[in-house]
Amino acid sequence: MLQSMQAPLFFGLIAAFVTTIALIAVAARGDWSERHSGLFALAAGGMLVTLSLLHITPEAFALSPSAPALILTGFLGGLMLSFLIRVIFPESGEDGQAAAITPVMAVALHSFIDGIIYSVTFAASFNSGVYVALSLLLHKFPEGIIAFAILRRHGFNNRRSFLFAFLAAAATTPLGVIASAPFMYGLGPETIGNLFAISAGLLLYVATGPLMEPLKEEPPIRSFLSLGAGVLIAILIATLPVHGPDHSPHDGPWGTPGHIDARP
Repeated sequence: MLQSMQAPLFFGLIAAFVTTIALIAVAARGDWSERHSGLFALAAGGMLVTLSLLHITPEAFALSPSAPALILTGFLGGLMLSFLIRVIFPESGEDGQAAAITPVMAVALHSFIDGIIYSVTFAASFNSGVYVALSLLLHKFPEGIIAFAILRRHGFNNRRSFLFAFLAAAATTPLGVIASAPFMYGLGPETIGNLFAISAGLLLYVATGPLMEPLKEEPPIRSFLSLGAGVLIAILIATLPVHGPDHSPHDGPWGTPGHIDARP
C-alpha cells in the first residue's frame, strides 16, 4: 500500500505547496489585506461560486444521480451549522471570529476531498491520476486565498489567518490522500460524485452567504469590480483544464461519467 500511495501523496504535497505559495503572497501584504478585507472577501466569493458552478457541480452531476439532492443537503447543512454557531456563540454576530468556522470548514472539506480524488484516480491508472491531479492543481491556488480572506474578514490577525488557512486549505489535501489510502481501490465514481455534491453545496452557501456580507458596506462600484475580478479569475482557471489523450473536456475525471477507467 505504501508504494501505491507514493504518487497521490506526491501530488497532494504539491497541491499543499501551491496553496501555501498563494497564502504567502497574500499574507505578505497583511496591512493591505486588512484594510480591504471586504473587497477581498467579495473577490473570493466570486471565485468560489464560479468554480463551484463550472467545475465541482458538473463533476457531481456526471458521477452521481443523487447530486441535486446532495448539493441542496450541503447548502442547507452549511446554513444550519452557521445558525447553530450563532446560537452557541451569540456574542460573535455576523463578523465575529466564530462566524468563520462554517466557511473555513467548507474549504477544508473540499480540500480533503481533493486528496481522496488523488488516491482514487491513481488507483484507476497512473495516467488518469496524473491528468486529474494536474487539473486539480489549477484550482488549488485560490483555495488558500479564499480561506485567508474569510479569516481576515472575521477578525483574525495576519499570522493566525495564515496558520488556520494553511491547515484548512493546504494540509487537508495530503491528509485526504493518507486517510483514503486503505479504501483507494474500493471507492467508486458515484461515491466521489456524492462527496463532490455535498462539497459544492457547502461552498455555494459560503460564496452566496458569508462572503457576500461586505456588499452591505462597500461602495457599489468597488464591490462590483471586486466580485467581477473574482469571477473572471475563476473562469480563467476553469477554462484551462489539463486532459489526457483519452479525456475530452466534457468527461468526468474518470474518462466517462460513472465509470473508472482502469486502463494502464
